[in-house]
Amino acid sequence: MDTATIGGVWHEVVGTQPHPAWWLVAVTGVAALAAVSVRSVWHVLRNVVTIAHEGGHAFAALITGRQLQGIRLHSDTSGVTVSRGKPHGPGMIVTAFAGYVTPPLLGLGAAALLAVGHITALLWASIVLLAAILVMVRNAYGVVSVVTTGAVVFAVSWFGSATVQAAFAYAFTWFLLLAGARPVVELQSKRSRGRAPDSDADQLARLTGMPGLLWVFGFGLVAVAALLAGGSWLLPDTMPQLPSW
Repeated sequence: MDTATIGGVWHEVVGTQPHPAWWLVAVTGVAALAAVSVRSVWHVLRNVVTIAHEGGHAFAALITGRQLQGIRLHSDTSGVTVSRGKPHGPGMIVTAFAGYVTPPLLGLGAAALLAVGHITALLWASIVLLAAILVMVRNAYGVVSVVTTGAVVFAVSWFGSATVQAAFAYAFTWFLLLAGARPVVELQSKRSRGRAPDSDADQLARLTGMPGLLWVFGFGLVAVAALLAGGSWLLPDTMPQLPSW
């Protein structure tokens, strides 16, 4: 890659792109909602949410001074992040809390970038974050999952037209915003049947003495708030007017 090409790529990354048509924003939102709602599609794409979830645990562990041991992602869309440090205290609480809130917060950040026209920057930021997570993954399925996700984002950012990039960026952002709530619902469903005794919420309950259900409510509150705020940023200012009768 020559200097001119590198300069062109950098100009695209730091520059802004025009906002897409209202119908593209609407269609990508509907597609993302379908992806979250249809069980077979959700089972595949939930891997993306798990990557973000475990990445959130890992980032929280690092910033709170814990020693990160690694991330493992599994084919059933579960995952685990192992860190070493005090088994109690603020650092452990922040680390345990970070998982479920990271996907919707990433969606909120992505919506903020799209609101100011940074479509290409969003795509490349996603690649950088995935590369950072890849370094921490410690099993084969996890490596394949992260590399595949990164390859898709790279292919869109490098080979896709402006319209394809915009459609992917908006669909990806809608998906993160909408997908933030479903794992929380699934978590409480498992907890109610006694199938998740070591869930993040139950770990937080043991760490703080506060009920696990309260922590589940906190996860859900963050997800809903991010969806409402991020969704309002994604929707265009000008929508088609309905005919007056």
